[in-house]
Amino acid sequence: MKVLVINAGSSSLKYQVIDMDNEQMLCKGLVERIGDSTRSNICHEKVGMDKKKSVQPIMDHTEALRCVLSVLVDREYGVISDVSEISAVGHRVLHSGEDFTESVVINDEVIAICKKNAVLGPLHMPANISCIESCKEVMPGTPMVAVFDTGFHLTMPQYAYMYAIPYEDYEKLKIRKYGFHGTSHKFVSGVAREYLGEENSARIITCHLGNGSSLAAVKDGKCIDTSMGLTPLEGLVMGTRSGDVDPAVVEFMANSKKKTASEVLTILNKESGFLGIAGESDFREITRMAGEGNERAQLALEMFGYRVRKYIGSYYLALGGLDCLVFTGGIGENSAIGRAEVMKGLETIGIEFDYKKNQKFDRAAVVEMSKPNSKVKVLVIPTNEELVIARDAVRLTTK
Repeated sequence: MKVLVINAGSSSLKYQVIDMDNEQMLCKGLVERIGDSTRSNICHEKVGMDKKKSVQPIMDHTEALRCVLSVLVDREYGVISDVSEISAVGHRVLHSGEDFTESVVINDEVIAICKKNAVLGPLHMPANISCIESCKEVMPGTPMVAVFDTGFHLTMPQYAYMYAIPYEDYEKLKIRKYGFHGTSHKFVSGVAREYLGEENSARIITCHLGNGSSLAAVKDGKCIDTSMGLTPLEGLVMGTRSGDVDPAVVEFMANSKKKTASEVLTILNKESGFLGIAGESDFREITRMAGEGNERAQLALEMFGYRVRKYIGSYYLALGGLDCLVFTGGIGENSAIGRAEVMKGLETIGIEFDYKKNQKFDRAAVVEMSKPNSKVKVLVIPTNEELVIARDAVRLTTK
């Protein structure tokens, strides 16, 4: 059974085809700059072959999807002989609101609810919905499943997800903490529980650290808290996002800089974080600059580690202790400096981190970064959000 996994952005479309008989990826690709007639392109990579890139006008997600299906059946670069070999399509959808507590087979009612919830994710939801409607047009009859980025976090208790605002604003506007990166937190926490055994992994903190970063506190396989909020702006210091700030900062900056609240939020989302502090958003550049003595880069590095540690400490108490800490994401999986910065001082909660092994890290399905006598296991687990989506697509369409 072959599943097409789609992750649509406002001007992009990422995809993978996964053979679910052995859960192996057959190909992946990215359509970029959708709507730009001179620079839109598709970059396709079949396993075992070089990338194929072509520049062509792609004006909307329907055209993008047609381009994807065309390359999937290409004699040299394709992985199927006919589109009918795609048994299901799994769509990554940003926001479930409070309507869906798990993934769901897409029908007209589901699309209508997604449109209602688009206000909660105005940057991503219109593209998600557009791509679903494009699939209905281009692949009629192929079952589709929506896998929500917020879904894993909907098990949070009310006292964790509520903001202390007038209750009617929650009731009418649905203002609350939702959290994101749900498919990643779900995948790596599941791998950790399988690796350690459920009796040794009842209390897990998962650290998805990348250009966008979030933590989740997972108890008995269910999320009880997470660091992102109504939007992905809340929480950690990120590539271009500020993370936690006093809400009054928005009004103060707006008045001082003669900007609107929306313009200030753009600054906090796209011009802050590592970029705002050190002038670079890429963590690799931050660590390089810090190593060369750049004081602002060193400050950004320290702010990043400190904020993550604060959340780990609070989730340690929320969980009533800790069995396992998991690193994943671009920084969590690949940056020894980033992991070491987070680990500073965590001996106080029973973590004995192996700094030497951290420096000589070799990628694998699961790597232990804690010493044998550590009360808390530290694992590095490469995330695989596409596989989570594909698994849900199979589970729901083959019932």
